[in-house]
Amino acid sequence: MGNLNYGILSTSSIAPRFIAAVREMNAGNIVALSSRTKEKAEEKAKEWGIPKAYGCHEELLKDPEINIVYISSVNSEHFCQAKAALEHGKNVVCEKPCTMKLDETKELFKIAREKKLFLMEAEKMLFLPTLIEVKKCIEDGKLGKIYMADMSHSFSSSYNSWMFDAVLGGGPLYSSGIYAVQLLLWLFGDIKKISGEGCTFSDGIAWQYILSGTTESGVLFTAKNSTKGILDNTARIFGEKGWVEIPEYWKARKAIFHIEGSDDEIIEFPRKYELVYEAEHIKKCMDAGLITSPVVTEEISVKGIEILNKIIFDEWKKM
Repeated sequence: MGNLNYGILSTSSIAPRFIAAVREMNAGNIVALSSRTKEKAEEKAKEWGIPKAYGCHEELLKDPEINIVYISSVNSEHFCQAKAALEHGKNVVCEKPCTMKLDETKELFKIAREKKLFLMEAEKMLFLPTLIEVKKCIEDGKLGKIYMADMSHSFSSSYNSWMFDAVLGGGPLYSSGIYAVQLLLWLFGDIKKISGEGCTFSDGIAWQYILSGTTESGVLFTAKNSTKGILDNTARIFGEKGWVEIPEYWKARKAIFHIEGSDDEIIEFPRKYELVYEAEHIKKCMDAGLITSPVVTEEISVKGIEILNKIIFDEWKKM
């Protein structure tokens, strides 16, 4: 494919980080953005150095110069906006979670296949060099057989207030639980069993949770998040020869290996914008004429939301 001409749909807090990553890697042109009001769109377009601003998402989707759309709006809007973009003939990169329901995610990939358009859930974590190196070390037997994994994540309840609005698709399970689930799928394959406990507000949004379960390969895991308690924001993977800790695993820049009988070993990949690897991958996929990512596969996106739906609809709705 020729030049990637991005339309940025939404002026969310992650949008400028994605824009900076695309520019740093020379992985496309940012030609337009849209917001719910013309004033907000023009303000952010000026701030971020973007030529065109639309006060309506539909106008952005009709722009013939744009051939790929990056969607970073609130979770509840992902499905309808991604579907509209595909129906306008645009390739789509949609922030995680791709949608909030299993059937919606399946429908988007079906439409993309039929129209031969690229669709990828923006799961930046799976492109990070630190995690790729950890995965390689696990596969090479550096830790021996893996028996357990534990992931923790916390953020302030003042962060992005929409995350605590059920109508907008809020809640830390959608915002951070998807990281834990998809990391497990990527590292260890299918999840055999999973259950969860959550502390919920009156509208059903969980402000903290603990997930636990087992992968098909026999790894026992826990994943937890709190918007009130301060957790250590670290993933740990335990094997028969030692363990590895990964600070801020969803945007990991380093990992520390603790191997029995050896000095600690640190691997580091410092980078200002962790989304650069994702942006580079998208360009490579598009240049190769792919319509799905070989990393954030349709299977990982489908299984990820299927597992979250099971926890939310099969377990928490009964609480």
